[in-house]
This record gives sequence, structure tokens and C-alpha cells, in this order.
Amino acid sequence: MYVIDGHCDALLKMVENPAIDFFDPQASALDVSYAKMAQGGVKLQFFAIYLSERITQPQFDHYLEYINIFYQKVMRDPRMRQVKNRTDLEAVLTGNQTGAMLTLEGADALQGNPLYLRTLYHLGVRMIGTTWNYANWAADGVLEPRQGGFTRRGKTFIKDCNDLGMLLDASHLSEPAFWDLTAASAKPFVATHSNARAVCGHPRNLNDGQIREIIRRDGRIGVTFVPWFVQQGQASIDGVLLHVEHICSLGGGSQLVFGSDFDGIDQWIPGLEHAGKIRCLTEALLRRFPEELVRGFMYRNWVTFLHRHLPIH
Repeated sequence: MYVIDGHCDALLKMVENPAIDFFDPQASALDVSYAKMAQGGVKLQFFAIYLSERITQPQFDHYLEYINIFYQKVMRDPRMRQVKNRTDLEAVLTGNQTGAMLTLEGADALQGNPLYLRTLYHLGVRMIGTTWNYANWAADGVLEPRQGGFTRRGKTFIKDCNDLGMLLDASHLSEPAFWDLTAASAKPFVATHSNARAVCGHPRNLNDGQIREIIRRDGRIGVTFVPWFVQQGQASIDGVLLHVEHICSLGGGSQLVFGSDFDGIDQWIPGLEHAGKIRCLTEALLRRFPEELVRGFMYRNWVTFLHRHLPIH
């Protein structure tokens, strides 16, 4: 069974340690490597451009550095294919290549400049999460104390993304910003790596109203493997299933996907420590849910969303 994973931070590790080889079968520094993706059945991986908090003044060149690493280290091998449109997606799903999609986590260095946004699109970025945990020029993140929403420039940015065909990711937004996105976006959006707050009360998780809104708009909710978003205390694969069950209970069986956050965490759920272990989650899901529903969770729900919202060519 294929897997599509909507979020990882492997590029951050490769930027910070250029010696890491994505294609080294022994690439122990990475949770997501080519060998581990193959082991876990990951057919398409989203690679986030996430600037370390150590970068206090993000510049557009920082994004270009990550994109350069993506092309040099991930896309250098013909076994990989970048997914920028529906044609690429179909080629990956029906062929022998593994797909990679570029995303951006934190639009700080865009500074509301439409040329920067278009340049990222031309370079292959297809999804943007406007904030990380804190505030920037566009919106407040989920841990920003003032808990504001989108700024005026931020709302223009939402429209620019809609017009360009850039997908939007609501993970990390403050709740007021989430609802501003709902009001301002003409298109469905996703939360690539957020769980259900009713199951685990971490502020990065979505409340039931947010989950229902994403379902209503036919967006996607990426259940994530971050232990402290799954359960208090020792997280488990069974804990991940509780989030799946809750989202399904709200009617989200066709909107539920996965976004591991591998390589962005330094603690792991036992049995789910890297991309190669995702089969353990698949097996656990199959013990509790019908196979057709599990296929939706693991890849089909992402496929239907991407087919609908990526450009044709």
C-alpha cells in the first residue's frame, strides 16, 4: 500500500549538515531518506523549507539555499521525480519513480512581495504554511501571545496564493488566523501536520470546529506523529489511532491524511521512528478500519486533493 506523507523537515538537516547523503542506505541522520521511504512504501514525500529559529532575520536567499539543496541532494537521482502538477503526480503513481514536492513552512522572508511568491512557484514550491509558531508580517502563529489573525497584507497574500495556484497550509496558525484564512481563501486548504485537540490538548492541535470547517471545505487534515501532539506521557501508535477515530467521528474519513513531521522532531513514537516504520501504522490501521478507508488515509485522500488543485501541466 502506497503512502503519501505531507510534511517532513529533512531539508533542514541537509542544509545544516551538507555531508548527509539522502541516497546513502545507512543515512542514520535522516528520518526520511530514499531507503527508508522505499522500506515504508512512501510514494510521495512533501519536503518543507523550514528556517531554523537561529536565523533571526530570514532572507529570501535562505529559501533559495534550501531549494538548491533539494535539487542537489534529493532530485539528483533519476529514481526521484518532483511533483509540480497533475502530470507529475500521475507519472509517480503509475511508474517506478518516487515523488517529492517542495513546500514552505513560514513565509517570513516573502515580506508580502508577489515577485518572491511567484519565484517560489516557478522553482517548484506548491504549498505554503504562512507562519511557524509565532508572528510575522502576514499573520500570528499558534504560540504568539497576542493571538491575532491575518494582517491586511496577509489577506492579500491569501488571494495571491489562490490566484497563483499555491496551496495553503493552516498548521501553526493561531485560531483567529485560521478563521481569517477560512474567510479570505476562495479555495480549500490543508493542515499538513496537526492532530485533534479533543484527544490531546496541545495548542498546535485543531479543535473540533476547525476540523469540521476543513471537512466542510473538503480540505485535508494531516495526522502527525509528533509524540506530544499525540498523547501526554508515552505516545503510541494506538494513540495515533485515537486521533484518526476522532476525526472520522466528525465525518472526516475522506479528508484525513498523514503528515509525519519526521526530521523535525527529536523524540519518536515507539514503532514509528522513521519513514521505514510507517508500515507498522498501516498494519495497525488495517486491524481497526476497512482496507478501502485505510487506502484513503495513506494516499488516496491526498491524491484526490492534489488532482483537484494542482495545475494540469
